[in-house]
Amino acid sequence: MSFVDRRIENRPETGEAPFHLDEVFFSRTDDRGIILSGNYVFQRVAHYHWDELLGHPHKIIRHPDMPRGVFWKIWDELKKGHTIGGYVKNLSKDGLQYWVYAVMVPFGDGYLSARIKPSSDMLQKVKTLYAELLHEENTNNLSPEDSAKLMREKIITLGFDSYEHFASFSLSEELMSRDAKLGRPLDRDVGDFRHMIDLAQELAQQTGLLISEFEAMRTIPHNLRVIASRLEPTGGPVSTLSQNYGTMSREMSQWFATHVLGEKSNFSTIKGSVQRAMDLAGMARILAESEVQIRDERRNLGGVNLGDERDLLQRLVMSYRQKCKSCFNEVVHETDRITKACEVMNRHIIGLSTTRVMCKIESARLPDAGDALNDIITQLMTFQERIKAQLERIGRLSDEIQQTRSKN
Repeated sequence: MSFVDRRIENRPETGEAPFHLDEVFFSRTDDRGIILSGNYVFQRVAHYHWDELLGHPHKIIRHPDMPRGVFWKIWDELKKGHTIGGYVKNLSKDGLQYWVYAVMVPFGDGYLSARIKPSSDMLQKVKTLYAELLHEENTNNLSPEDSAKLMREKIITLGFDSYEHFASFSLSEELMSRDAKLGRPLDRDVGDFRHMIDLAQELAQQTGLLISEFEAMRTIPHNLRVIASRLEPTGGPVSTLSQNYGTMSREMSQWFATHVLGEKSNFSTIKGSVQRAMDLAGMARILAESEVQIRDERRNLGGVNLGDERDLLQRLVMSYRQKCKSCFNEVVHETDRITKACEVMNRHIIGLSTTRVMCKIESARLPDAGDALNDIITQLMTFQERIKAQLERIGRLSDEIQQTRSKN
């Protein structure tokens, strides 16, 4: 169906407003949410005249089924200068409803939003989530901020660690579903990003296992000290082994504190960098399609100069693609750091091998301590094998992330 045909299409009396899968509509507002411009698809789907849209609050199309907490989250992020994506149910002038997946970005002294029609399985989950939130808001008189907090808690129960993770995953789902249903080839960038996210998630899981192994190892220095105090009250080889192992343990603790633990460690930031890159690429794609939509419409509406809007969108697309590239560079930097950190950790593991060999020697020399030292030897060998396997897996994941990135 051409754009001309869509301009004259009949609208149903109830149900969904006509909004087609291959369409994108956008609108731009000032910092108060007052509509400054938009394209024809926006006006057609909302079914308002331009003079009823331009200069009026964007919430004119808000559907009463929408939880207030969703909009609180959107505005909180936008006012911080962040981009955000999410599902929104809107209401047209003639009472028809329509769902969108919207990407919203700060721009100048206001904001811009571009929307596509959602078609993935995520939409049904979101409908359930929003219905639950709206019920809680009405039943318990939740403030918008408290509703937003509850939304985050519910999103975590769905398997996401944050709203941003949920939105990033949803955007990629919608783009892949849309391409498939329109008979388009899969967007390679989206596929690569999803693969990188999976790798980054597994990297985080492997890091968690590494931390567990390290925590289990902390008992070994204490056990060595106990054995040394019983066998060599005045000091000796086992006491020296205990001291050396204690030093290695502290060095490994420092390594973990720097590279593994905390929100700013390289192990923690890589997933966020990949996720951010995927978000930016998806947003750039939708904004680019908005620009194409305006070009095809070939008309100015309500005094809005769509040529200027196209230029604006083109600049935004270039900006977001550049930001995406910067995120990729962060991914490369972080995976390089992980590789080097694993090399350092492997040197610590070599030190454990030396300690294990020395324990074997002392076990043979001190028959009374044989069983106790043999237990230490077994613990060291088990830990060494497990930690080495974890480091190898982490190294492979880092390499695979870089290789996936290098294709883009």
